[in-house]
Amino acid sequence: MATYDEIYGKRVEVLSSDPTLTSANEGQVWYNSTSGTLKGVVQSAAWSSASPMTLAKAYRFGGGTPTAAFAAGGSPYVATTEEYNGSGWSAGGDIGTPRAQGGSAGTLTAGLIYGGYFNPPASTKNETEEYNGTSWSEQSNLSSARYSQGGFGTQTAAVYTNGYSNPPPSTVADTEEYNGSSWSEGNNSSTLRMDVGTAGTLTAGMIFGGQSPPPAVHANTELYDGTNWTAGPSMNSARSQLGGVGTQTSALAYGGRYLSGPGLRVLTEAYDGTSWSETADLATATRCLSSPKSNTGNSAALAIGGLAPSATAKTEEFNKSVVTTTAGAWASGGNIPTAVNGQIGVGSLTAGLAALGHSTTAAQNTTIEYDGTTWTESGDANTARNLAGGLGIQTAAIAAGGLAPPNPPFSGVTKSESYNGSSWTEGPTINTGRYGIGGAGIQTAGVIFGGYSEDYPGYTALTEEFDGSSWTESGDLSTARHYVGSIGSQTAAMCLGGSEPPPVTAIVEEYNGSTWTSGTALMAATQQIRASGNASLALAYSGYNTTFAAQSYLWNDTTWITQPSLATARSECAGCASGSSSTAAFACGGEIPARTNTTENFTAGTTSIDPKTLTTS
Repeated sequence: MATYDEIYGKRVEVLSSDPTLTSANEGQVWYNSTSGTLKGVVQSAAWSSASPMTLAKAYRFGGGTPTAAFAAGGSPYVATTEEYNGSGWSAGGDIGTPRAQGGSAGTLTAGLIYGGYFNPPASTKNETEEYNGTSWSEQSNLSSARYSQGGFGTQTAAVYTNGYSNPPPSTVADTEEYNGSSWSEGNNSSTLRMDVGTAGTLTAGMIFGGQSPPPAVHANTELYDGTNWTAGPSMNSARSQLGGVGTQTSALAYGGRYLSGPGLRVLTEAYDGTSWSETADLATATRCLSSPKSNTGNSAALAIGGLAPSATAKTEEFNKSVVTTTAGAWASGGNIPTAVNGQIGVGSLTAGLAALGHSTTAAQNTTIEYDGTTWTESGDANTARNLAGGLGIQTAAIAAGGLAPPNPPFSGVTKSESYNGSSWTEGPTINTGRYGIGGAGIQTAGVIFGGYSEDYPGYTALTEEFDGSSWTESGDLSTARHYVGSIGSQTAAMCLGGSEPPPVTAIVEEYNGSTWTSGTALMAATQQIRASGNASLALAYSGYNTTFAAQSYLWNDTTWITQPSLATARSECAGCASGSSSTAAFACGGEIPARTNTTENFTAGTTSIDPKTLTTS
């Protein structure tokens, strides 16, 4: 047997501490003399939670790779497409025919979907559509309409095999091939079945698992060379409605169910061209999931949506690598002293400020400071009120306007106050009293916008700037609204969502220091949304439309993409809306729907390379 010295040309190093590692260190071994352990950098396989889709769906069409994927259609039946960039989901172009349970192939910018099912009214589909990364276009129909079939390949060389045809109601083994313009008949597979896993290309493809009457669930594999099907090795676990990705010599099978009922699977099996072996399990047992048809082998995959047991928006990522990925997440933080909603929030996750608000009994003038773990009470504001506009940082903040008793009348106040890290001082009044206001910037260069006041009357588009000594009117918002979200500086601010008469809106506007222009709309109409970051990189979260919201979205200066959701859906919470240059965030208080005193902290995802201790076992 070859020694390490013979393989690598050097002996095992003796080090007093572990070195700084990169992926280039894979396979290296050293002895840590401090801990007395032999260590190395080795691959490990694992599924990890990723950002969810905006919609909870099963049986979506999937294409692309784990870092550039699409998920289209789905059940309950929709026409929407979502796109994944390795971090989160954003909106894509709608498919022409709403449906689910069809075949798919190709990439994010050269995708293909075909067949499927829609209900009501119940109908089996034969439509084919191609995707260019922006929009879908109709192509030649399949020869035979069916659903729950297997699909694999590319946009110009795809396979559609097996599935369920109705009418007449039957499971079929039929195969069709697509050449980029039309479908032609291919040879049938040996076992007729539906809901199979798939991988590969037109000339080197495979199907595995699936189900057929009376019922029977299969573990067998069949390999396709573009002409004929031949038997391959069986999986260790028979199942249907499973995910599959990879190539004919390097594939993954994951999730699914055994027969019917609650027999959901977390099992993942890897195929090396010779045999199947079990590897890391999914975090959540799921069937009817979507799996982008990447041909990158069995080292990376996505599991999208599905039934677990009801429709879910979840996404899981599979990686076989020396790199350990920790997804961004919301986690419990320190409770605030009093259950309250309508506070202002400024600062950062580790240097935050929340003030004012309304408890179950009265408007508040309290102030609390946050270090990322614990809230500490500070000096009270001079006037109790809620729904004010806030801006600044923990040690230099502004609270402008707001709603003060008695109510009714619901008239916003003109009062503004400045905070110096310990106490509040009365400042110059704003020009128009209002509440539900957005705020951005710092104590000497701030801006407030939007809001509502029965004195105005009603919803307002007004914008005012503060220079540290006085408030001056500036360019109006294009859309009058209140309960807005806000982020940024006096010369680069964003107004997010809100409520305009009468609906809640997804409108986003951007401010350059004098005028507002239309920005990229939020992924869902939301009022009372909160944010952290700046106009180029921000995290927006929570809020309300017809229900309380738990969603989070990342703004990357181009588009909004989904991020992990809050554990508890809430609105009118305090967040670090101004003064933060990071997407790390807090969400404290608010309504869920009762007022709450809980806090959640968001931290972004990380990657690391951790050495493994090597043993003889």
